[in-house]
Amino acid sequence: MVARLLLLFGLLSLAGCVTTTNSPFAREADQQKAVKNYVRLGTAYISQGNYDRARDHLQRALQIDPDSPGALSAMGLIYQQEGEEELAEQSFRKAIDSDGGYTRGRLFYGAFLYGQGRYGDAREQFSRASKDTDFEDRGAIFYNLGRTQDQLGQHDAAVKSYRRAVELTRNNANYLLALSTSLIEQGNYDDAQRYYSRLAGMIQRDSKLTHSPDSLLTGLKLAHYYGDQHREASLALLLRNQYPESEQLKQYRALISNE
Repeated sequence: MVARLLLLFGLLSLAGCVTTTNSPFAREADQQKAVKNYVRLGTAYISQGNYDRARDHLQRALQIDPDSPGALSAMGLIYQQEGEEELAEQSFRKAIDSDGGYTRGRLFYGAFLYGQGRYGDAREQFSRASKDTDFEDRGAIFYNLGRTQDQLGQHDAAVKSYRRAVELTRNNANYLLALSTSLIEQGNYDDAQRYYSRLAGMIQRDSKLTHSPDSLLTGLKLAHYYGDQHREASLALLLRNQYPESEQLKQYRALISNE
């Protein structure tokens, strides 16, 4: 389904089938490799929601290297999930202080700050992370930067960030929807239609993707603007049937009643 919110920033890319070995990693000659392996296992368990096993592996990593940015950031995620906000922020900040170039840690911290409503601080973290041209998922950085800019009322800057996200990561439904929606708010319907058409095509081709209330409302605004009555009626039916209590349906009804 086309998701409405954010963020976890490459977490699944580190996760996989979790396996262990009878030989403790601590016995390995290369202690940094041991730390990396513990962090990888801990992150995988976090992605599965197994926080006890994750904590065990991350604590082992921190026993070897108390300043490991990967372990500290992952511990921050666990604290965040457990509602320990002060401990989460301490861990995220320690990770960044330990290695200012650890971009994934900045993304985790930025997501945490966004969730706290501290949009200015989140924007700073995402902005600094965006400078890392070697990061494997830069699209996620710019997408989240755009979201913070939207929250701060910096809509022109948000559109630029969403464009970069789309350019860097083609065929991502969330990025295409965010850009289409922001372009409509700017009054740029032609560009919005172009990007929304890409999104609609993806949903048609991929049975795993379905419209969200936001994607339906965005499509309705475009169909209404261009006078495409057939398309508008089709999307309106979907919105009424699939999301009858949604705020987006109320917004659409307000749109047509105002005219």
